[in-house]
Order: sequence, then C-alpha cells, then structure tokens
Amino acid sequence: MVQMVRKQIYLTPHQEALLKWLARERGMAEAEIIRQAVEQIGAFVPFRPDLRAWEQERAFLEHLLQQGPVAGKRAWRREDLYDR
Repeated sequence: MVQMVRKQIYLTPHQEALLKWLARERGMAEAEIIRQAVEQIGAFVPFRPDLRAWEQERAFLEHLLQQGPVAGKRAWRREDLYDR
C-alpha cells in the first residue's frame, strides 16, 4: 500500500458541499476526490525547460561562431548537431 501523509485543509462551505456531493455521486471517499484533483491539476503544470541544457547549447554555438568562417569545408557535420 502507498504511504499516505495526513493533511488538514480549509474549505469554503460551498466547496465542502461540492466535495460531499462528488464523493456521494462517485461512491468515493472525500480524500480520494481531493487526491484525484491534485493529480489532475499536476498534469497541467507548465513545462519548465532545463536551463543548463540551453546554456550548454549556447556555449557550443558560441564556440562554433568563434571559429569564424572556415576556408573550404566546414569542420563539423550536420549530424554532429543532432547527436548533442
């Protein structure tokens, strides 16, 4: 069984009535309704990019720019960019 952590929450009278109604309609415990609500909201958390990865990519591109124009053929292959 999953370990649970006890929480005390405060609801408005309307929220309490709604919670009780949802639990009765779905045949579920009020706590389960709250757990499911938290999971659903968690699914919509905005994506947060890994800023370290962007900094590494920026450093790589700056390194290429510092090399300047390459006479003749470039020193890297397009595929090398996709392997990063």
